[in-house]
Amino acid sequence: MAEGPTTRERPWPVSVLSAKLKEYLDRLGTVWIEGEITQWGVSAGNVYGKLKDLETDATVSFTIWSSTRAKLTEQFKAGDHAVALVKPNWWVKGGSLTMQVFDLRHVGLGDLLERLERLRAQLAAEGLFAADRKRPLPFLPQVIGLVTGRDSDAEKDVVRNARLRWPAVEFRMAYAAVQGDRSAPEVAGAIRRLDADPEVDVIIVARGGGDFQNLLGFSDERVVRAAAAASTPIVSAIGHEADRPLLDEVADLRASTPTDAAKRVVPDVAEELIRVEQARARLRMRVTTLVNHEVDRLGHLRSRPALADPGWMIDRRAEEVTRWVARGSDLAERAIERAAVRTAELRSQLRALSPLATLQRGYAIVQREHDGVLTDPEQAPEGTGLRITLAEGRLAATSRGALGDAE
Repeated sequence: MAEGPTTRERPWPVSVLSAKLKEYLDRLGTVWIEGEITQWGVSAGNVYGKLKDLETDATVSFTIWSSTRAKLTEQFKAGDHAVALVKPNWWVKGGSLTMQVFDLRHVGLGDLLERLERLRAQLAAEGLFAADRKRPLPFLPQVIGLVTGRDSDAEKDVVRNARLRWPAVEFRMAYAAVQGDRSAPEVAGAIRRLDADPEVDVIIVARGGGDFQNLLGFSDERVVRAAAAASTPIVSAIGHEADRPLLDEVADLRASTPTDAAKRVVPDVAEELIRVEQARARLRMRVTTLVNHEVDRLGHLRSRPALADPGWMIDRRAEEVTRWVARGSDLAERAIERAAVRTAELRSQLRALSPLATLQRGYAIVQREHDGVLTDPEQAPEGTGLRITLAEGRLAATSRGALGDAE
């Protein structure tokens, strides 16, 4: 039987392919695998079941023969988290693959805790739990995003307590499985959807407690990274004090229960009104005290002599003004007298130097009409127009020429 390359003209028989698959799988040997038991059925002492991957949608069938089942020390059922030592078994005649189980054990709490601590250390090293990443919650959120199970007690607790404290608050629900293999992807997706809603002011992830294994979804890396990437503040309200899930570490606020989350996210309207009234009372008291203090201060100022009889200031200033006016008048008179004496002195000096005094003794100044003073008769031939200046005025005259000595 030829087993060379196959072509349409030279195909393999089904038996050849089936034999090759069995040969390859037999070489694989036994391997340990981990998953969730989703089917567990017993028939004639043998167990036929299915094991599903914890994160992805992948399932394998398994068989536990009665001889192996008799050696198992634990009881199993659908929903258990287990590890199995299996050997792939290809049934040539039927063309089906099954996993023959040689050993089956529950995943121990110690194993889960060890994995959780490794993930915690890794995320902490990345800075996802740092205090400086924590964002403050809004004082009064208008819209609260709530990630929880549909019709769960956690949903009712959060909504009831929040609306008791502030009736106008609104909610945007994002329902998700809160335990089991669907929990992690659904919770992470719900956080992302609410974070993308611009009207949501804060997101509460709530669950009403449970055992450690039921809360593993809230320690899943996908949920933690979705919360860390959100721009909206996250409140973790898983309600489990003994074993805190990793969501508590990355959340901006951890609430002990869903009820506690509602009380810490939404302010109490009655308490806020009391605070407002107390603030008003303190403000009134401070303003009243300040006004009374200023009134007293003004009373003290008005009781002083300067303000009790303000007329004395005017009288005092009036006397000063009178003295200054008298002194000003005296100084002005003295200045005038000195100026008068000085003027007389200057007048006398001027008269002594002025030709007017000479004119008053009968002398005159003779000038040609359009020229200077005459000093020689030759300067005024006959017919020349003359101006004669006297002490009390001027005369116009005409020259008759120079006179001889006999004349």
